[in-house]
Amino acid sequence: MDDLKEEIAATAARMVVEEGLEYGAAKRRAVKQMGLSGRGDLPDNSTLELAVEEYIAIFCADTQPVELRALRALALSWMERLERFRPHVGGSVWHGTATRKSDIYLQLFCEDPKSAEIGLIDLGVRFEPRSVTGFQGEPVDALSVHVLCRELGEHIGLHLLIYDLDDLRGALKPDARGRKPRGDTAALRRLLHDAQP
Repeated sequence: MDDLKEEIAATAARMVVEEGLEYGAAKRRAVKQMGLSGRGDLPDNSTLELAVEEYIAIFCADTQPVELRALRALALSWMERLERFRPHVGGSVWHGTATRKSDIYLQLFCEDPKSAEIGLIDLGVRFEPRSVTGFQGEPVDALSVHVLCRELGEHIGLHLLIYDLDDLRGALKPDARGRKPRGDTAALRRLLHDAQP
């Protein structure tokens, strides 16, 4: 990889960790901040993730593990509440790069896409419906909620991405680094248990 892509990744990584930007937005802003033009110079997401891991190791090693654990615990509590929708956690909370600025992304695999909305209404949870890009590049419905993370003393964005039950098979294929891209409730519970001091 060339030096320019590495520099963009390093600049974007700082924005991801310190400001909570999503990868795409961080890369675009890094290019703009560096006075560059064009999309051809953008690093891929796995390169940016490596830069985020490096940034955390250098600048956040003392705080990030506690923040990650708090976000994973919060994600687990919501996954347990939504167990009937086969929740899977993904993104930085699953991969271990989340900080207090990170949102939580849960994918719900439903027989009926409207059942998740009804489930949240039954729980008395207010949500904002929207459409986002799914893990296969297609638009999917998302229900966004702001929830209090007591351990961090902050409100965190929780995004529930709604998929058909049949999408679950393709959701567990390993990523470019050979890792599972998301985990179910039992897998997240194991991560929390294994990370206990």
